[in-house]
Amino acid sequence: MHADLSRLTHRPERHYSAVVAQQGRVQLDADANEQTAIQLFQARTLAADLIGPHGGPRGATGFRIELRGGSRELDDLVIGGGRYYVDGILCDATRPQPGVPVPSHGTADAGKEGTEGKGGGDGEPAAPPATWTYWDQPDGFRDPERPGDRLPTAFPYLVYLKVWERLVTAAEDPALREVALGSAMPDTAARAKVVWQVLPLPAAALGLEADNPTVDEVRAAFARWAERAAAPGSRLAARSEHPGQSDDEPCLVAPDARYRGPENQLYRVEVHDGGSAKDATFKWSRENGSVTFPVDGLDGTWVELATLGSDDKLDLDVGDLVEFVDTGYTSRGEAEPLLRVEEVDLPGRRVRLSGEPAPSVGRRPELHPFLRRWDHHESSRRTSGRGARDSRLKHGALPVEEGGWLPLEDGVEVWFAPGGSYRTGDFWLVPARTATGGVEWPTDPARRPLLQYPSGIAVHFAPLAWIAGEQTEPDLRLAFRPLAASIPAADDAALAAEEEARAAESGDASYGSPYDASGPAPSRSQTTAAAEAAVDEEGTA
Repeated sequence: MHADLSRLTHRPERHYSAVVAQQGRVQLDADANEQTAIQLFQARTLAADLIGPHGGPRGATGFRIELRGGSRELDDLVIGGGRYYVDGILCDATRPQPGVPVPSHGTADAGKEGTEGKGGGDGEPAAPPATWTYWDQPDGFRDPERPGDRLPTAFPYLVYLKVWERLVTAAEDPALREVALGSAMPDTAARAKVVWQVLPLPAAALGLEADNPTVDEVRAAFARWAERAAAPGSRLAARSEHPGQSDDEPCLVAPDARYRGPENQLYRVEVHDGGSAKDATFKWSRENGSVTFPVDGLDGTWVELATLGSDDKLDLDVGDLVEFVDTGYTSRGEAEPLLRVEEVDLPGRRVRLSGEPAPSVGRRPELHPFLRRWDHHESSRRTSGRGARDSRLKHGALPVEEGGWLPLEDGVEVWFAPGGSYRTGDFWLVPARTATGGVEWPTDPARRPLLQYPSGIAVHFAPLAWIAGEQTEPDLRLAFRPLAASIPAADDAALAAEEEARAAESGDASYGSPYDASGPAPSRSQTTAAAEAAVDEEGTA
């Protein structure tokens, strides 16, 4: 999550059930965020335990897939509306419908029903479709011009649902900003968004041997594929700088190791280019990648920005490395080369970049493009000598080097475990604190940093349909029934049985006398109770 956070403190293995505020204490963003994380973890775990890995409510199960083929047009998939749960995460495929606007040609037609939103008259736009499709799904951003985005032409193939969460700030959704605070004030809270995509998977990727597999065989093969795809393949450790005289113990953190930064920071180490170690690159930010600059216009290599930053720590300067981002770029998980700021025009709020951004990014204002600043760059204004690695940048990012400590800045170092497989977007967070002069990172009893899997991105998968050909789409979804049911009305036989059982339990000698069976059974008298006690005593003797 690229947000201005102090740190993330939720640890499921500690089994905390709530965050309890205390009077007179400082309120931290980490506490409120942990409470949200605890509630989400509990709710989604419960849903997954009851529903299973995936499923939808019967009667409202979403993501029904239908193949829409054509001889002249590209194949398409119709995505049915409704709800579906993947590992307890709710996904809603219902397509929102637009509201009814005030007629532009006066109030005379305001009372006419059925005229708004109809296409073909007086320039009125056509009504949007009732369902999503493969090409216009809200977070898919599939491009027909890219061959890799097109549906497979060979049958069979599987259609699946990919689900994850990402953070949205006011740079991407301006509606989150409270305009009453004024433009000089920073934005407020960010939002976590569930992202789903309907994607195809060739049958060869599943390793099925049968020519006509059953639905259960397809589900089992997909479960194995999804487990491999979701499993993280890389690990990282972090520490404060190790003194040079102790190189004989490269994994031990000595007491005099220090973080030398002037402020508390939350370092973010994020994979840029994925793949094996020889191809992978990473980037890092001391502000968790939260320093962003909304883009108002793009002209070649010149970028017009809404703001150049509020102070000298959150601004742009010559030599900074930036990533050109928009909603489509983020949702697709792409990794275009980072660009260097070559010139800054303060009066015009413009910067000139070292190259023109990729054609697929930043050209659509409705996707809210912005620049994200990263802090590994040539300038010594922000980076210490040990952090400068200018000649080794690849596409603007740092090459991954496994099995050795890599310096970031101010004594913070990271270590990639050998044999890793890296995915674009995977990240680790390293809080650095001036009070301790170190970083917060788990260690063993010997104070050796422990290798950790990425903090995200956590991806979830569910199978939807097996596309075996035209008009052949075996459904792979699962459905569950509601737990609630009608209370059956009691008949005469049930009432009589209840009366008999109640009388036998109370030992009522007057059983069979007329009284309301729906009410409480009559109480025994003291005489009857004494007689029963005497009988019990005689039987015991």
